[in-house]
Parts: sequence; structure tokens; C-alpha cells
Amino acid sequence: MARREITPIKRTIRRDQLREMVPLADSTIYEMEQRSEFPRRFALSPRCVVWDLAEVEAWLATRRSTPPARAPHPDVRQRRARPVRALGRAAGAALKAE
Repeated sequence: MARREITPIKRTIRRDQLREMVPLADSTIYEMEQRSEFPRRFALSPRCVVWDLAEVEAWLATRRSTPPARAPHPDVRQRRARPVRALGRAAGAALKAE
């Protein structure tokens, strides 16, 4: 059998402490864990999950140094509810005159 190297864990934090450090919803954190974009939690007991503090702090440091790309603005002309009106004749003529 091959021996797995296990990194020593110095300090762990529980969910309440994680919420104080990372202002994201539980569902967002869970989804990011599934996509490997956030440090994984591990179970200490069947009812207690924790995160490695060093991993969370490292994740926060990388997020500070490289902020995520912003989502593009939506094209409001494509929405179905409350569509944007086309320029009227008077408004269009006024724009052409300028």
C-alpha cells in the first residue's frame, strides 16, 4: 500500500466562524466546494464539519490579489417582460439633427 502524505492541520474553524470570515451563503460555499473553487470541509464527527483555517485564509488572500471577473451587463433589449421601447420618430429625428 502506498502511504498518503497528510498535511498537519494546525487550526480548524466551524461554520459560524467561517461565516464571519467569508460573507457568502452556505449554498454558495457548498457549490464552490463542489467545483473545487473553495477549500473542502471535512467531518470531525457525524454532526460536526470544519474547515482548515490556513486553507481558508490562503483562499481569501488569493481572492484579494486577483478579484474575479465581473459578469457582463445584460442586454435589456432581449428581455420579455417590460421590453425597451424603440426610439420614437421625434426622438430619432432629434438625434439625427444633432
